[in-house]
Amino acid sequence: MGRLIYSSIASLDGYVADEAGDFDWAAPDEEVHAFVNDVERPIGTYLFGRRMYETLAVWEHPEEFAGDSAVAQDYARIWQSAQKIVYSKTLAEVATARTRIESTFDPAAVRALKDATPQDLGIGGPELAAQAFAAGLVDECHLFLCPVVIGGGTRSLPDHVRIRLELLDECRFGNGTVYVHYRTL
Repeated sequence: MGRLIYSSIASLDGYVADEAGDFDWAAPDEEVHAFVNDVERPIGTYLFGRRMYETLAVWEHPEEFAGDSAVAQDYARIWQSAQKIVYSKTLAEVATARTRIESTFDPAAVRALKDATPQDLGIGGPELAAQAFAAGLVDECHLFLCPVVIGGGTRSLPDHVRIRLELLDECRFGNGTVYVHYRTL
């Protein structure tokens, strides 16, 4: 049985993007990116909302990373090897391999997928993750907190959902980013 894992890079005050939708402050350095790669490596299937999918689809094209670091190339391979499910009412087709579209997020279908999948599943995008949190589907959270306060924008974690968590791990990086890994109770 796979675990459903929510991963997010967020500001210290809990936002994944500022009020203008910018998240350039969240770009990980090599140390953090290598750690993210290791966290993401066990994921066999990603569940994405449309915006998160469109943001990450750039990793599908390795030729665009030919001059980049080995860490970036490694992440591209991780992205490409995973199955991807995109939840969207507006997206008509996908631009990446191993990807399918679902028009609605169905908690029962995701629960069945978790039960049938030996590998972990990752969920990306705070709006989609909020639905999974509300349905009690998220098993773990991997949060990377950046040393910046942005004062508003798109929240990393959902409002109006109470979840007890158990801290499993933490790590501090040279650039001030802090990683916390929780299991939901």
